[in-house]
Amino acid sequence: MTDNKYDVIIIGSGLGGLECGYILSQEGYKVLILEKNKQIGGNLQTFARDRCIFDTGIHYIGGLSEGQNLHSYFKYFGIMDKLKMKKLDEDAYDVISFESDPQEYPHAQGYDNFKDNLLKYFPKEKEALNNYCDKLQEICKHFPLYNLEESEKNITETGLVDTSAKGFIESITRNEKLQRVLAGTNVLYAGVGDKTPLYVHALVINSYIESSYRCVDGGSQIARILTSKIMANGGKILKHSEAKRLIVEGDQCKYVETKEGERFEGKHFISNIHPVGTLEMIESDKIRKAYRERINTLENTISTFIVYVVLKKDANIPYFNRNYYHYINEDVWDQMRYRENTWPEGYALFTSAHSKSHDDCESLTIMAYMHYDEVKKWENTFNTVSHEDYRGEDYEAFKTEKAEKLLIEVEKKIPGLRSKIYKYYTSTPLSYRDYIGTKDGSLYGILKDYNDPIKTFISPKTKIPNLYLTGQNLNMHGVLGVTIGAINTCSHLLGLKYLLGKIKSVL
Repeated sequence: MTDNKYDVIIIGSGLGGLECGYILSQEGYKVLILEKNKQIGGNLQTFARDRCIFDTGIHYIGGLSEGQNLHSYFKYFGIMDKLKMKKLDEDAYDVISFESDPQEYPHAQGYDNFKDNLLKYFPKEKEALNNYCDKLQEICKHFPLYNLEESEKNITETGLVDTSAKGFIESITRNEKLQRVLAGTNVLYAGVGDKTPLYVHALVINSYIESSYRCVDGGSQIARILTSKIMANGGKILKHSEAKRLIVEGDQCKYVETKEGERFEGKHFISNIHPVGTLEMIESDKIRKAYRERINTLENTISTFIVYVVLKKDANIPYFNRNYYHYINEDVWDQMRYRENTWPEGYALFTSAHSKSHDDCESLTIMAYMHYDEVKKWENTFNTVSHEDYRGEDYEAFKTEKAEKLLIEVEKKIPGLRSKIYKYYTSTPLSYRDYIGTKDGSLYGILKDYNDPIKTFISPKTKIPNLYLTGQNLNMHGVLGVTIGAINTCSHLLGLKYLLGKIKSVL
């Protein structure tokens, strides 16, 4: 056994783990972060193919303009002045389109601009659009950390968490097309019509309406900046170190043991992995059976199939400074109920911003929902040709078949696309599971449900006093949601008033 002793040991180097590592190392804690993969960052990871950089999860970020919430948090982390960002089109950062409708519908930045642009297509819906925008902003005011404020109010007692996003949107207008346009970016939270709460829609969409940016050369820059700061503070990050057991002595967690059998002793532990995975590492009866069962039975959000397209040098596809959400099946809440013969029922289309900027696209990223069950038969195999349990040719054929179906649909929007493709690559729910570390390849972790909101609110505190949780599976996902979650987690060690004071002192 090694004699490594730390004040805080963090399992997982996703955004939440890195942010907790920065906060606590900045406050003088001796921090160790354990990461099972060769690349840090979780959803912040990027990869390169044929000299093109692709994001695995961070395609754009909201709330980054001066004075906005994520800008303030990132300024505290020392990230803001080092980020390379490109602001998306002010009048159409997102565009919603439908198979049977040639018109494209923009989501614009800034609430007045958002309303004015949609009024061009829905001139009789001014009241509905005012109600929609007012409600989103009202909800956001009730989440204190969203506004860098401290509050003792329990959000579950406000009446804001047990309202359906779909139900609210349908209540403000009878215009079905407008309903679908307002809900058309629900891929950002894997919205389910009969489950997703309005507050999830509001917190996510408000951030992008306020401002929307792409990371130039990928989101991994956020992970690199945080890593350098953690190490400058004396923290340590070990890659290829997969935590397998949390060893509890008495009522406290004492050690974490890695897959290789190495033990690290800590005073405090923070898990940035899925709560189910965290509980699987603990044998202690400190975790009640009822709690384990509750966590194990929570539904996770759906996964995705992605085609990463490298374009030919002479493809001449103009760079589009916006994102597209296209629906083949016009019911934007019904996409994940696809059948084999109806897939894909829609897709999201992104391109990347590069520092060697020019007027044409170098690459495209195309996403469509996919259930884990579609790849479950390969779940105990490996995507390495030299491995004895290689997934094999049938898996490769499956990916090719899906990619070709998806490209057929995208070519309707970009005529002649196939002749302009140099090469494409794919990822499945297994890719997300293996490289990002999400359970069953889930896009955003645990699915929030307005029918039973308290069940899907998970506290950073556990029944083991020195073990905490962080990451997208707590209250919210996304860059902003995870950042707020990290602040919440660390507040249990530092005190929320003290931590917010530190954050505000740099603004």
